[in-house]
This record gives sequence, C-alpha cells and structure tokens, in this order.
Amino acid sequence: MSFTETPLYGGAITVDLPSNFADTRFVLRFPLASFQVPSTSRTSATRQLIWQQHSQIREVPDHQEVYLDTNGYSSIVFEILEYQEKGSDEAALQYHFADLIDEEDSTNVLEQGHAAMAKLNNKPVYTLRFIQTPPPNANPNRKVPEFVYIHLMLLRLKEQGTDLMISVNIPHYPGEYEKPKEGEGEVTQLMKDSEKIKDRILESFEIKEWGLFEG
Repeated sequence: MSFTETPLYGGAITVDLPSNFADTRFVLRFPLASFQVPSTSRTSATRQLIWQQHSQIREVPDHQEVYLDTNGYSSIVFEILEYQEKGSDEAALQYHFADLIDEEDSTNVLEQGHAAMAKLNNKPVYTLRFIQTPPPNANPNRKVPEFVYIHLMLLRLKEQGTDLMISVNIPHYPGEYEKPKEGEGEVTQLMKDSEKIKDRILESFEIKEWGLFEG
C-alpha cells in the first residue's frame, strides 16, 4: 500500500492517505452502491453523505473533508466539530460516537483506547473500533454491505474550542471482499489494510496553520 502526503482544508492540515483515495470534490461519480458515511447529524444534517448506485456524489460541507477509495468502497472522513465539555475526554468520545451511529444498524464495539499524533507532540487521540451491521435489505435494487468496519479517532483541541474527528470506514459487500484465511479468525484483508491507514494517519497528521480553528 502506497501513501501520498495530502493537504486538507486548503493545506492548513497535511496527512498521508492511500494513493488510490481521491477527494470527493474531484470525483464526478461514485458508481458503486449506496453507502452511508457516518455523520454527526445533531450538529448539521448536511454532514450526512449518501451514495446511491450510479448517482452523483452529494455536497460535502466546508468543515468536512471526504476521501474515497477509487478502487473500492472505503472512505476516510475528517470533520472539524465544536469542542464538547462532557466531564472527560472518554465521555466526549462516547458523545460523538452516539451521534455518529445509525440507530437502525446493529453496532458492536470491538475496542476503545488511546493513541497519539506523532507530529503534534504525541497529543492524545481517543479511539474506537467498531462494526455496524445494517438491517436486512428489503430493496433488491439497493446494494447494502454485510457490515461496515470503522475506526474512529478523536483529537481534542481545547484551546481552539475544537474536536477533530476522523473516521476510516470499510464496508464489506457480499461476494466482493476476501474472506479471512484459516486461523485468522474474522479479520479480513480489508480490516488489515484499514489498520495500516489508521496508523499512517496517526504518524503523519500535522496541523500547519492553527488559524484554521479561529472564528
């Protein structure tokens, strides 16, 4: 897997992303099936991005950057959100998580933990790894994943009044992903690749212009 240094928010932030991922603002069509990127609807309904089969990509709001796998279904979403005073950083993570998930889906939290942003003086990042499984598909014309494997990372910038949330979303569609090999449990190759993406984001994420969070 190769990575490319990628500017976000006009270059105010840089991060290494997989070279085959493209900014949705420069992708004319997403000819793969309907897939809902996690969104924080309580703050803004426009955060919800839905791709329908052979349809145009919906508008991406200014506070959000979305990158799509041009060879598959995966996406990486960056969001600048309002800082949440919830008593603890873990509680703030749970707040954003609750706002993110679709209540109609079954959600299985696999792990909650901590990480660090290497280029931000190892500033702590609060992480969740979980699986969302949609309800049975009642519409045969709508393509629905078996499940979506998600990494959620929350960078808290109290001085800037900002919570910066990153999600790596890996949908698994029936018959379109490599099943785990014997002895590997339920870990797919897509899941392994997503771990590399998450780790590279933590290693390379850098804020170049702190003025991004002013105003």
